[in-house]
Amino acid sequence: MSGSVAGDQATWSHALVNISPYTFSAIGIAVAIGVSVLGAAWGIYITGSSLIGAAIKAPRITSKNLISVIFCEAVAIYGVIVAIILQTKLESVPKSQIYAPESLRAGYAIFASGIIVGFANLVCGLCVGIIGSSCALSDAQNSSLFVKILVIEIFGSALGLFGVIVGIIMSAQASWPSKAG
Repeated sequence: MSGSVAGDQATWSHALVNISPYTFSAIGIAVAIGVSVLGAAWGIYITGSSLIGAAIKAPRITSKNLISVIFCEAVAIYGVIVAIILQTKLESVPKSQIYAPESLRAGYAIFASGIIVGFANLVCGLCVGIIGSSCALSDAQNSSLFVKILVIEIFGSALGLFGVIVGIIMSAQASWPSKAG
């Protein structure tokens, strides 16, 4: 029974090591942009629906609460920026070095960076969307609350920037083997 478990672990590790680092890199880049856009869309959906509903009671809030939609859109832009940065990290290596430890490390670093940025921006988009929704509803009731809640929304938007910073730091670990070897 214990031999079966060890065999399964060896199979998984064997599979992970034999997947091209370029595949991991491409998945990381795709997740960075795709999940960031999903977070932005979800935030815009949450904010927009509350903004439209609250504007029925107080039409004056429509234009100034669009800042919440802009904050959500910034989340998608963070994902696009990081995807471009990660794309520039890709380098071609000789076929003999595709599975070298340095190549695997570079592929995993780009993959991890994309995952971190994508999911940080997903959470950021949700956070900004929920706070933007609260901002619209509160502003419809009491206009003096707008600036106070907007400050909270700015702090929520910082979550996406933290993800971008961590992603850039992670991607700095991506160094491919030189072509000479």
